[in-house]
Amino acid sequence: MAQATIHVLPRPYQAWIENGLLTRAGSILGDLLPQTSRIFVVTVAPVRKRWGAKFVAALKAAGFAPQVILMPDGEPAKRLATVEAMAEKLVRMGADRKAVIIALGGGVVGDVAGLLASLYMRGVELVQVPTTVLAQVDASVGGKTGVNLVAGKNLVGTFYHPRVVLIDPTVLKTLPEREFRAGLYEALKCGIIGNVELFLRFEQSRAKILKRDRDELEWLIAQSVKLKAEVVSADEHEGGLRRVLNLGHTIGHALEAETNYRSLLHGEAVAWGMIAATNIALTVGRTDSVTAGRIADAVLSLGRLPEVNVSAKKILARLQNDKKTQNGVVHFILPREIGKVEVASDVPERAVVDSVEELRRLSRGGWVWGKN
Repeated sequence: MAQATIHVLPRPYQAWIENGLLTRAGSILGDLLPQTSRIFVVTVAPVRKRWGAKFVAALKAAGFAPQVILMPDGEPAKRLATVEAMAEKLVRMGADRKAVIIALGGGVVGDVAGLLASLYMRGVELVQVPTTVLAQVDASVGGKTGVNLVAGKNLVGTFYHPRVVLIDPTVLKTLPEREFRAGLYEALKCGIIGNVELFLRFEQSRAKILKRDRDELEWLIAQSVKLKAEVVSADEHEGGLRRVLNLGHTIGHALEAETNYRSLLHGEAVAWGMIAATNIALTVGRTDSVTAGRIADAVLSLGRLPEVNVSAKKILARLQNDKKTQNGVVHFILPREIGKVEVASDVPERAVVDSVEELRRLSRGGWVWGKN
């Protein structure tokens, strides 16, 4: 079993990665939590249908009596209203300060359930059990929780770490193809920012990855989690180093918000954002054409992406509401070479506009999801 320790105060925690881990979740949690813990599993209908019974059975076999709370599915559910509605449910179900909230689902479930756990009774125990590639390689590790506002993505949230993260790559076999590929972009991001071997794996073993080879996926997820664990352990609250994890997210978040979170999956927005960041890096002389070409090829080779049909000027305006904007200055994460990125605060507006226009051109040139 692969493990990664996230060294944060007051209590470090581990992420466990292994095929088949879902069926052993009960025994693992039995060693970590008091037997009297009242467990509330937050999930969405599609995940409950595929994996809910197996997960609940594993918890019951360990002596727990879990209760399930369903939340709405999809990015539009990442609102404070969802958190409030679930908090009301917890009260009705008798949850107290000793409650344990388990997030069983993708990134949206993890973000919303995590925020709920951080706020309910001023904080109750949290366990992350991610069921998508995106959540397994990124969202479930690091303690970020959050919901969206109309003005932008994840503008309301907390840092709240789980007791443990349990990652079972076998659950990915039922993930829809588009969601599966969308999550891979976050793993590819880990290769670009700090793990050359991981990036090379995408170049050399792409076919096996796309076929969901179980051993390949377990390795890929473990490498991504280990890199994120190292970064978060060094910079828990994103004061410096942790910002590198935002490669592709500056423009990616703006694309999501401008399209009302309906036409782009998060990973797809990050994919376009990484290409935009690479184009900016090339324009301002932070990287070379060979590196830029490898990154763009690696992104586009994972599948067709939705069309980018937004105004570059509107994206520029959206960036002013991004959490990475400080004193009116937008900070971008730009790749210098494979495995190395830097934070840049001196990017000209023209370079940003041109990068978005390039996304529009690329997306209309044959890389449109569901066409061709």
